[in-house]
Amino acid sequence: MKYIDYYEVLNVPRTATEKEIKQAYRKLAREHHPDLHQNEAKAKAEEKFKQINEAYEVLSDAEKRSKYDRLGMNWKAGDEFDFDPANMGGRTYTYHGQSDFDLGGFGFSDFFSSIFGEDFVHSRRSGGRGRQASYKGEDIDAEISLTVDELIRGTEKELRLSVPSPCAACGGQRFSDRGICRACAGTGVTEDTKTVKVKIPAKLYPGASLRLKGLGGKGYGNGPDGDLYLRIRVAPDGRWQVSGSDLETELVVYPDQAVLGDKLQVPTPHGPVQLKLQPGMHFGQRLRIREKGLPKENGFGDLYFRLHIDIPRDQTEAEKELYHKIRELRQNSVSK
Repeated sequence: MKYIDYYEVLNVPRTATEKEIKQAYRKLAREHHPDLHQNEAKAKAEEKFKQINEAYEVLSDAEKRSKYDRLGMNWKAGDEFDFDPANMGGRTYTYHGQSDFDLGGFGFSDFFSSIFGEDFVHSRRSGGRGRQASYKGEDIDAEISLTVDELIRGTEKELRLSVPSPCAACGGQRFSDRGICRACAGTGVTEDTKTVKVKIPAKLYPGASLRLKGLGGKGYGNGPDGDLYLRIRVAPDGRWQVSGSDLETELVVYPDQAVLGDKLQVPTPHGPVQLKLQPGMHFGQRLRIREKGLPKENGFGDLYFRLHIDIPRDQTEAEKELYHKIRELRQNSVSK
């Protein structure tokens, strides 16, 4: 028979994590669900659907995956080979066809049946490897964008989440008596939506992950619900330019303030502060106020003011006369 590369079927590397394998499987299972196709395409989808479920049955189970990996070290997809389970610590069993060893109509290949068939049937007859009295619901990941003010001070948000729940038709086992569960496309879960209110604590930083216990997928039986992991992002803000944990904004001053210096009260996300302008400031210069930026793992980032020098719109004749005098002084200085 021919060796089947289950990693290739799911389009994941051999180093893929359990989470990556699950994500790839669910995506492919939904994409190739036979009920979404018609005519010839339906038959092709049915075959692909079976391959995907067979691959996941192996790679999602640590024991089966380990056994498969040991076998696969010396084989490539499509290679012909003979396999003796006894050489790998398994039961001695040779597969000769569906009539000799019934897989309960699950539609797995000869390759799978020869290596895992007896264990698979035994598992399903005894209730399945996942059919316990109860188990915890799945943890889910989501992202949330918070404004600068919300990151600093905290807030309360109402979120609408898509959460996995154990499939009612198969009890989360992916299989029914007729084979792959069609109700959940063999994923073992169905997607539900729920709206929750979450309290976001103050001083969260962009990139942080907030765990909210019990807001994930629904548990099975008496098992607890999974957790929600919220990854924090900073939302665009017209007042501040964000660079990591630092903020930057424009500060408009008049020529006399730039030349002579001044004391100004300026806004920050943390409240107004007094800023001292040194004499001789120039256009585009940046002024830093320490620890008035966004939260970070240890403390806060900095706030920068980028200097913009502007001319007042309404100037008195006396003010204009002073500018004339400045011009004359400069011209006289250049001419000497």
